[in-house]
Amino acid sequence: MNVVSEVLREQLELIFKVWGMPAEFAELTSRVMIDTDLRGIDSHGISMLSVYNNWRKMGRIIFDAPITVVTDLPSLSLIDGGAGLGHPIGIKAMKVAINKARETGVGMVTVRQSNHFGAAGYYARMALEHDLIGVAMTGTPNSAVVPTFGKMNMLGTNPIAFAAPTRRNPPFVLDMATSTVAVGKLAVAKRLGLPIKHGWALDEDGHPTTDPVMAREARKLTPLGGTRELGSHKGYGLAAMVDILSSTLSGASIFCVTRDQGEESNISKVGHFFMALNPATVRGDDCFPDELDDLIDVLHATPPINKDQPVLVAGDPELENFRIRSKNGIPVSGELAQEIKLVAEEAGVEYLLKN
Repeated sequence: MNVVSEVLREQLELIFKVWGMPAEFAELTSRVMIDTDLRGIDSHGISMLSVYNNWRKMGRIIFDAPITVVTDLPSLSLIDGGAGLGHPIGIKAMKVAINKARETGVGMVTVRQSNHFGAAGYYARMALEHDLIGVAMTGTPNSAVVPTFGKMNMLGTNPIAFAAPTRRNPPFVLDMATSTVAVGKLAVAKRLGLPIKHGWALDEDGHPTTDPVMAREARKLTPLGGTRELGSHKGYGLAAMVDILSSTLSGASIFCVTRDQGEESNISKVGHFFMALNPATVRGDDCFPDELDDLIDVLHATPPINKDQPVLVAGDPELENFRIRSKNGIPVSGELAQEIKLVAEEAGVEYLLKN
């Protein structure tokens, strides 16, 4: 079934408030999650609700945790999220980066003691409202990616998002995992009863599998590229870079390190990195959006292999999904609807997703 975004947002807010999240945080978190689904990133939106519920039961999220600025310099800040859910923390951190970029030309914020924050692209896109370039990246709560030549999951999917403002075209918005796919796509495939693509994941023995159930149990994704011959060492290197900027720089945890040191969990110790950059400050003029428009026009005009599939640029598919789903509603599978219903009933709030 398709559900109107406002109904889903209201459902999430009801649940989050019962869990002890302040009203402002509940509104912000719901907004990020629904925006994510509207853009077709189904692995990072409402499908995460049952995961957050499990983490809540395990005591790994403090829903009313204060967000504290630890270090505050003209172009740099360190923020401690207090083990709260990552969405309000990410919004706070990106706002700080934006304000610094408007004052000095660049703002960088690193975060520790956070949690999963949804889709990184949301935070990078926040900079666009101020004609700034936005960057967001994050470590992840658990290991899921097997290093090139390895057979054990060591790094997270560690996404990177980059957004740049335009004037005529939709903005350039890159939002990508440094694994071949995000972990959530395995869950989506399982819900829909579909096989996963060859090269996405490995089984317990380190061999490629197309079974989403087996892949989820093993939790062994390939780095971006899939194989060494196709450049998986590059995805592996990018994943490590994200952990360095998000976690090592901030003092957050990296799961494979804490696991080997015997720590039980680091789900409340996730690190993020945000940056905002003012092109006008760098260039001394306001021509950046126009010149980026020219680049996008040229890329769109690339002769396609198939005339029915034009060349796209980063952000095009998500924008098309946003247009369609804003009009027709967000698709919710029967299995996902049941998950949401169970969480709502457990929280003691009304279940709103009724046919």
